[in-house]
Amino acid sequence: MIRLSTIRDAFEGVIPSVIATTDREGMPNASYLSHVYYIDDHHVALSNQFFSKTAENVAVNGLATVMVVDGHLGLQYILDLVYETSMTEGPVFETVSAHLDVMSVEQGMGGIMKLRAVDIYRVEDCRLVPPAHPLEEPSPEAEDRRDHLDLTRRLAVQLAAETDAEHLLDKALEGLETMFGFRHSMVLVPDDERRLLSTIASRGYDRFGFGSEVAVGAGVIGMAAATCRPVRISDFRRSRRYVNAVGSASGITGTDPLPLPALASPLSQLAVPMVAQGRLVGVLFVEAEQSFAFRHRDEEALCILAGHLALSMTLAAQERERPESEAEAEKPAPADTTHASAGPLRIRFYPRDGSIFIDNDYLIRGVPGRLLKHFVEEYAKSGRQDFLNREIRRDRSLQLPDFKDNLETRLILLRRRLEEKGGPIRLGRAERGHIRLDIEGIPELVVVEE
Repeated sequence: MIRLSTIRDAFEGVIPSVIATTDREGMPNASYLSHVYYIDDHHVALSNQFFSKTAENVAVNGLATVMVVDGHLGLQYILDLVYETSMTEGPVFETVSAHLDVMSVEQGMGGIMKLRAVDIYRVEDCRLVPPAHPLEEPSPEAEDRRDHLDLTRRLAVQLAAETDAEHLLDKALEGLETMFGFRHSMVLVPDDERRLLSTIASRGYDRFGFGSEVAVGAGVIGMAAATCRPVRISDFRRSRRYVNAVGSASGITGTDPLPLPALASPLSQLAVPMVAQGRLVGVLFVEAEQSFAFRHRDEEALCILAGHLALSMTLAAQERERPESEAEAEKPAPADTTHASAGPLRIRFYPRDGSIFIDNDYLIRGVPGRLLKHFVEEYAKSGRQDFLNREIRRDRSLQLPDFKDNLETRLILLRRRLEEKGGPIRLGRAERGHIRLDIEGIPELVVVEE
């Protein structure tokens, strides 16, 4: 029997599988399966959705035969299966459900192909179907022979040396490109209040897209966040609808959200949740224009790195938000360096969703928007430009989420968005626990109630 772990590419669903069963009289029935899910060397999972005749036949004798196809090499394998149990919850069910949800959206059937149950089968035998004509074997040069464990170790060491959360993000994405060859990547952080994820770092695109949003549960990124499990798609060639689906799935109305800095026609995507101490810190996402760009070893490596990145970001943020001493926390603000001669600076703020505009240009929303409104309001009242993380947390008027929704990541997101816009307002990188506001012009803040 062929070990299932050696033919993992046959369980990618790039080429549909076929399942065959028989009824009480021995009459055969064959149906197509979108996916057969690998569990271990002796078990696979099949999604229980539309195949009523198949389910009826399996209920009679518990037997099925499945053919899976390696979408990378074209090899076919026959699996003899024995039904064991059905699951409606648990890790396997959640993994299959997340993958199915992504693929149904990608094929324009979002909300239709809901998973009812996952059927677990024991694999009695797995054998290769002899090809009618010998297939061309890939050259040794085409095989990825890199030591992924060593690459993961080397990048983890580099990340462990960083103490600044913002530098940590850039170092992680740089390492994914230089070490693993993943040219297009981003990190998104959750906004639990609005059930969204916001782009805080990106690499390999024509724009950074800081502040662009994805709804939790939407597409590869959103499903990884919703389930806290990796979601990997090896080939999107069956449809091109996914990119447009992500843009419209956020459910945002009113101000047009910033578009993701995504590839126009990706064939491979992998999203990995960044979890630390049982809390979702973000999602690490990579994509490519080639099919099969991310294999199982890549997914395993990114899972390790995502966990390391999540913990490092949490520790770095906690360290930065802690003032070195009470004396440092209360030291006087530096001299005013605002450029008042630049003229009036019109700022509009919408309390409904925290949206903020500068000279009629949308900037950002949510917690970062409320933070900027607070900084500008305080400056307009008293000329104040320096703020403490500690006092921001104590200000209930800001409606900040619980501590676990990291203030430091919100400040990074706001600072990067301001830098990307290149406008008259900047958020300086002051010493630990401090924030510095720089403004060119005289702010005129208008709060628009809706």
